[in-house]
Amino acid sequence: MTAIDTGTTELLCDLDGGVATVTLNKPHKRNALGDILTPALREILLTLEGDPRCGAIVLTGAGRAFCAGGDVSGMGGPRKPASDAPKPGPDDAVRTLIRKQETLTLRMHELAKPIVAALPGPAAGAGLSIALAADMRVMAEDTFITTAFRNIGLSGDYGGSWLLTQLVGPAIAKDLYLTARRVPAAECLALGIVNRLAPYETVREEAQEIAGHIANGPRTALSYMKENLNRALTTDFRTCLAAEADRMVRASAQADHREAVRAFMEKREPVFDYPR
Repeated sequence: MTAIDTGTTELLCDLDGGVATVTLNKPHKRNALGDILTPALREILLTLEGDPRCGAIVLTGAGRAFCAGGDVSGMGGPRKPASDAPKPGPDDAVRTLIRKQETLTLRMHELAKPIVAALPGPAAGAGLSIALAADMRVMAEDTFITTAFRNIGLSGDYGGSWLLTQLVGPAIAKDLYLTARRVPAAECLALGIVNRLAPYETVREEAQEIAGHIANGPRTALSYMKENLNRALTTDFRTCLAAEADRMVRASAQADHREAVRAFMEKREPVFDYPR
């Protein structure tokens, strides 16, 4: 196992067997986002995207929470810019938030390397948005999610409304946003919000097993699959067919394809040559 420096103890990262495990590490704050943790998370995604040893990512939280979203203790009060700094207007705030969203949940959504979120405890608000931006989710059997935003008089950010609607449709998404009710794990599974349930004690291991299976597969083909499936959410059938044809031809030229075919014919598991 190799530790990867994130620049802060609030975010941990290690790499083992092609899987990078990224841990939000503020259990005393239920892994709430903040001015140290969140920028570090943005940067580690870029680091892992460029690391050839990493084939998949597990994103989890320390202790009994995934992520509580924004730190509510820092909300609601007047902002205090430096005395010599110009006062930012609403347009500046909008631009800043768009940039922050695009460099976190959009980056996760578009990252070539699949991300499996392991939820050992609640995911709320923007923390739920981050979980939904992962490609798969494994959830502890005894926990819940909540959109939470209405509870603090906010409308929602980090793409949760779009991501949730893609998974469950507008009627259920509106229910969960407008009521902010707690959705227990069994209902999350039934609705398709999460892929699997596991006991709290093994939820991270379950996610790592899934990620390991992905990381040790034909990585180029799997990244094309993620790209194709993401495209299908917003693009017409003809465009998707053309893109699938392009990626299929590209994948067929890869060494991974040749090894997978040999292994299939020889009735053995394929062995792909990736840096360790």
